[in-house]
Formats: sequence, C-alpha cells, structure tokens
Amino acid sequence: MSPAEAKAESATMADTIVHLWPYIWPGDRADLKMRVVWSMVLLLIAKVATLAVPFTFKWAIDALNGKGSAPVASSDWMVWLIASPIIMTMSYGAIRIIMAVLTQWRDGIFAKVAMHAVRKLAYSTFVHMHELSLRFHLERKTGGLTRVLERGRTGIETMVRMVILQLVPTIVELALMVAVLLYQFDWRYVLVTVATVALYMWFTYVATEWRIEIRRKMNESDTDANTKAIDSLLNYETVKYFSAEGREAQRYDKSMARYESASVKTYTSLAVLNTGQAIIFTIGLTATMVMCAYGIRNGTHTVGDFVMINAMMIQLYQPLNFMGMVYREIKQAIIDIEMMFTVLHRNPEVKDRPGAKPLHVFAGTVRFEDVKFHYDPEREILKGLTFEVPAGKTVAIVGPSGAGKSTISRLLFRLYDVSNGRITIDGQDIRDVTQASLRASIGMVPQDTVLFNDTIRYNIRYGRWDASDAEVEEAARQAQIDGFIRMSPHGYETEVGERGLKLSGGEKQRVAIARTILKGPPILLLDEATSALDSHTEREIQDELEKVSRNRTSLVIAHRLSTIVGADEIIVIERGRIAERGTHAKLLAASGLYASMWNRQREAEEAREKLAMIADDEGAPNRLPPPVEDDTLAASDAAE
Repeated sequence: MSPAEAKAESATMADTIVHLWPYIWPGDRADLKMRVVWSMVLLLIAKVATLAVPFTFKWAIDALNGKGSAPVASSDWMVWLIASPIIMTMSYGAIRIIMAVLTQWRDGIFAKVAMHAVRKLAYSTFVHMHELSLRFHLERKTGGLTRVLERGRTGIETMVRMVILQLVPTIVELALMVAVLLYQFDWRYVLVTVATVALYMWFTYVATEWRIEIRRKMNESDTDANTKAIDSLLNYETVKYFSAEGREAQRYDKSMARYESASVKTYTSLAVLNTGQAIIFTIGLTATMVMCAYGIRNGTHTVGDFVMINAMMIQLYQPLNFMGMVYREIKQAIIDIEMMFTVLHRNPEVKDRPGAKPLHVFAGTVRFEDVKFHYDPEREILKGLTFEVPAGKTVAIVGPSGAGKSTISRLLFRLYDVSNGRITIDGQDIRDVTQASLRASIGMVPQDTVLFNDTIRYNIRYGRWDASDAEVEEAARQAQIDGFIRMSPHGYETEVGERGLKLSGGEKQRVAIARTILKGPPILLLDEATSALDSHTEREIQDELEKVSRNRTSLVIAHRLSTIVGADEIIVIERGRIAERGTHAKLLAASGLYASMWNRQREAEEAREKLAMIADDEGAPNRLPPPVEDDTLAASDAAE
C-alpha cells in the first residue's frame, strides 16, 4: 500500500466532510446555500410527518375501541367526524403521502448541490492533474489517475447520498423518536430503544468490518479474473499461434474458482449480518411491546399505544437495516475522496514563479548554459551541457541510448526544471517566463505520435484551436496528408481510433507535422520523429520536416544519423556530456564516436539492401532485420 493509500485508509468521515464542505456550501453560490437550508427544513418536516404516522394508528385503534381521546360515539357530530376511525385511517394515508412528497422534494432540491460539488471537485482535480509534473505521471500506473478521478466522483455522490440522505435523516428520526417516547410513554422505553440501536450499530460495525475484508478478496479475485480474460482476448492471435486455448481456459477458471470461493463467503457473511441485526432489533421491539402490554393490563396505556410503539419501532428498523451498507459505502467513499484530495493537495514540481512574464521570442536563439540534471540525486543524467541553437539554424543532438538526449527535450519544454545551470530563449531564462507562453513558442514532433480518439480534423486543429477549417486543410496539404484524408470515406471527419491506431505510423507522423505547421511556432523540436518508421516512409517524412524547419530555430534529437546530415551543427552526447560537435563532414573526418556510429549504421543499411536484393531475386518473402541503432554505452536512462 502506497503512503497516499495508507493516508486515505486512515481518514475519518469528519475529515472528509471538512474537505467537502467548501464544495457543498460554496461561498460564491447563495442559491446553493439556500438549497442546503431548504433541504434541511424539508428533512425535519418529513421526519415529523414520519413520526405522526404511528399517532394516526393509535388514534384509529383507540377510536375503534372507544377509548383514549378519540371516542367513537359523541353527541357532537363534529367531534365524532374528527375522531372517527375512517378519518384517522385517511389521515394515515395522507401523512404517508406528505412524507413521501417531502422526502423526494428534499432529494430533488439537494441534487443540484451534490452534483455541483461533484463537478467542481472533479474539474479542480482534472486541472490540477495537468499541472503536476511529468515525474508524477510517470510514477503512476496506467489508468491510475483516471480511476482516482472516477472513483472520487462516485465517492462524492455516495457520501452525499448516504450521509445527507440516509445517515442524517436516521439520526434526526431517532432523536425525534426519543422525544416522543418520553412524552407518550416514559424513560424505560427510551432506554430500551437507545440500547437496541446502540447494540444494533455496534454489531453492524463489527460484522461490516469483517465483511469488508471478505469483499476486498472477492473484488481482487474478480479483477484478477477480468484482467486474465482481457489479456487473453487481446492476445487472441498469440493464443492461436501456440494452441494455448486450454491453458488460457484453465488460467481463467483458476481465477474464477477463487472468485467463487470468496463470493460464497461474502453471501454467507451477509446472512450472518442480517440474522444478527434481525435478532437484536426483534429483542428490542419485543421488550417495548411487552412493557406496553403490561401498561394496557394496568390501565396506563391503550391498545392504540401498543400499535403505536410497534409502528414506531418498525419505522425505525427500515433505515437501520441499511446501516451496514451505508457504513461500507461511506467508508469506501471516504477512501476514494481522500485519494482525490491527496492528488489535489500535491504541489506541482514545475510551476510559474511569482510575477512570471510571457516569453517574447524575437529571434529564437536557444541556449543551454552549464545545464545539469538528475532524476535521482545519486545518478546525474546531464553533467554540464553548454551549447547554442542560433536563430533560424538547425542543431542535431545524437548519441547512444541512455546518453540523455530525450531529457534535453523535456527540459526545454520545462516538463522538468534543471538541477543546475539555465536554459534561455533569446536571453530569457525559461524558469522566469510562464509555462503557457514557453510551450506556445515551441512546436513538437515526437517519436511516437499519440492522437486523440477523435477525428483527423480535431487532431490537426489541436495545434491551434481557433484555426478555421481552411487553415486546417492547408496545414494538411503542406504535410502532404490532404490527399490521403480526402480518399477516406469520411474525409477530415474520419475517426482515428484510440491513440490513433487506425492510422499507420507514417500517417500519424504527418498528422503531427500538420498540427505543428498549424501551430506555427518559431522554435521546432523534433524528438526522434522518424526513428519508428521504415526507410521509405522516413525519407518522405524527412523531406516534409525539412520544409517545416526552414527559417525556424530547430533542435533535432535523432537516432538515425542519415536524417541530420544537413544540420548546421551536430552535437554528440555521451554519458551526459558533449563528446564531439561540428558538421557532418567535420565529425566524419575526426574519426571519433560519431564516425563510429555512422559507419555502423551504414553497414547495417548496406546489409539490409543486400538482403532485399537476394529476397527479390529468389522470390522469397522480404524478412529484413530492423534498422540498427547505436546502443554503445547503453544505460537504463528513465528519460529515454
């Protein structure tokens, strides 16, 4: 269990209500405050009506028996009409209708308060998640944050529904019932009722705590079975390749067997809980009715009182019967809400300094000055880099895997802050300007383009949201993807699928280029933008990237050296330091690390071409090895 989860587990209902209160009682929404007030008023009136129901029973029974304050026979016809059993019975029905109407009215009025709290808190958390650093997101499991957001929203709804609409009404009803018992009966009835409720709640708490652990195991088994089913079905072809259907079925059935066992224990424990609750409450109910029966025999109570005490206790049993579920749901809601607040209270690692001003790019010169950086203090990634990307020029960064190349792009985008030194654009330290203005000035074409599960038009327009359709289509033409788009049945409204999986690698890269063209930034960052593509597609994309890079300050991070031979300067990074720098020709002439990397990649390309010729001559399938990267001095750099 993580520290955040442990903290959430230890949170109390009071802590959670304190955290939620500003959203339930918002200072800037007088209308919502009035809804809270009216909800409480209606709650109180509804509970008074609830306790009036047993009185109508009593009066009707007493009227039928000709006892108490409601005699059946009377010379005054008005008294007789009011006190008649028919009127009392009709009053019973009317009060129940009033009680139901008030309860539903209260729920309807309070719904806007509850859902406003859900929306505001979910919105604040979602915005805050985007403000948190890349380090925070890399530390989370895939989908973990969306689950926190989803469960937090559900938790707020549950908390409001269970506490405001279940627990509070039950407490109010119990308090009013105590007052009625003291007024209509005596302290002994109060003592028995309070003792019954206390014992009932204690047993419910103990049994529910026991059941929560059983349900946790059941949920874990269910999740495990579901995970195995999804994993197997996603790997359908692999299962077929290895004739593993039987093995997969056994694996799934093993998980389902654990789920079956845990489910049986869950239902058994529920039976124990319900049985214990029924026994405790029945003993209390019987005790009050026995006392009332003695009172009837002694002449201090009427048969109507006997019916009344029974009706009151039965009415109390209905909300109490849900307390196990209420407690369990509230406890889970507390954990989910506190997990959301844990995220909300976490400070961003990278944030704008007080008084930060917008970045003004008048030339576009990017400079790294003695930049040092580490993810872990014990392992430094960049060790004093100093270089400059002159305005309108192209500088390429190359080096073995793990050298720190991608870390450079993350620092320029300020996804992390440097540990030492500084990065400037036109002399302005990027830590002194707003993040929004910095990122608006840099266009990024990444190695792995991830698209939104929406249309092609939406994904291109993401570069500049206020762009017109004509501008979107012009950007697509410049990226040479307009023809492909128009050949699609739905054109620019074609859905790209989750993460853009309906498009090929080259098509996704062209969408990324179109998006960057539409953005029109003065500074361009290409982070291994073609390393995942085949050689033919790479050459096409590279031509487009060169067009986009013209007259822009460009920083290119590359694996394939053939893509950066025309760079104004090539900087070779090795173990976080600059090993060599110069033009392509100069570096080859130096016969150093760059030349070694170049020769290895050329040999690999020549081998591929020979294999391709052999395959073509023999008519064999063209099964060629992938392009080789130079992994000399490879290190497990988290940034790469």
